Amino acid sequence: MTFRTPILMPEPCRPHSSLLRPLALALLGTACTGVAAQNSLPALNALGEQWVQNAIVQEEGGQGLPLRMEVQVGKLDPRLQLAPCNQVEAYLPAGSKLWGRTRIGLRCTEQGARPWNVFLPVTVQAWGPGWVLATNVNSGEALDASSATQAEVDWAADPSPVLVQPGDWVGQTATRNLMAQQVLRQSMVRPAVVFQKGGTVKLLSKGSGFVITSSGKAVTAAGVGETVKVRMDNGQLVSGTVNAQGDVEVGP
Repeated sequence: MTFRTPILMPEPCRPHSSLLRPLALALLGTACTGVAAQNSLPALNALGEQWVQNAIVQEEGGQGLPLRMEVQVGKLDPRLQLAPCNQVEAYLPAGSKLWGRTRIGLRCTEQGARPWNVFLPVTVQAWGPGWVLATNVNSGEALDASSATQAEVDWAADPSPVLVQPGDWVGQTATRNLMAQQVLRQSMVRPAVVFQKGGTVKLLSKGSGFVITSSGKAVTAAGVGETVKVRMDNGQLVSGTVNAQGDVEVGP
C-alpha cells in the first residue's frame, strides 16, 4: 500500500468496529492504542496503515521541512495464526523512526488468550531538494559548481544528511570514489586539506583580550572547519579547529 501526504485524518472510531483509529503520535516511539473487536490479518494491516498515516501527518506538522512524503506499508505474513485479542496496540519500536526502511509493531495487550507481538514493514521516502553528481569523482578530488545538478531526492534513502546548499559541497573533496547520479550527502565530502600529517601549523590560543601564538606538528591532515590534534615541541597534545587562514585555534 502506498500513500502520499497530505493525508486526510480518519473519522472517529465507532463501537464494535473492526478497525479503530489509533492515537496520532510523533516519532517518539510512544505507543498508541486502538481497540479491535476482531484481529483478522486484514484488520491488523489496516490498523498499522492508519497508525503510520497519523504519525506521518503529526511529524510533518512539527518539523517544518520542505519534504514530500511517500509511504509504503507492507502486510503481515498471511501464514500467521494469532490468538484472538480485544486490545491491539500499534507502536514504534525503541530506537526506530519512521524514516527509510523501518517497521512498526502490533501487539496484543489485553484479554488475549496468548500474548503476541508482530511487525509490519514500512518504507518512508522523504522527497526534497538536493544535488546529484553529474560525473564520477575520484577520492580526494575537489568538487566544483559543475560537479552536480539540483534535483528532488529521497532524503530518507541513506542515514547521512543530504547536502542542500552549494556552499556545503563546492570546494570540498570526495571522501571516496563517487559515481554519477549519486545524491550528495554529508559523508561523501570533507573540506580540502590545508595541511598534511606531520606538517608544521600555527596555533592560536585565545583568551579574554589576548592571543598566544605557538607552533606544533599536525597529528593528522585536516581542512578548514575540522578539529585536529597538534603535538607541541614539549610533547603535549592539544586539540583545535582549523580556521579559514589555515591556523589552528585552541579555545580557553
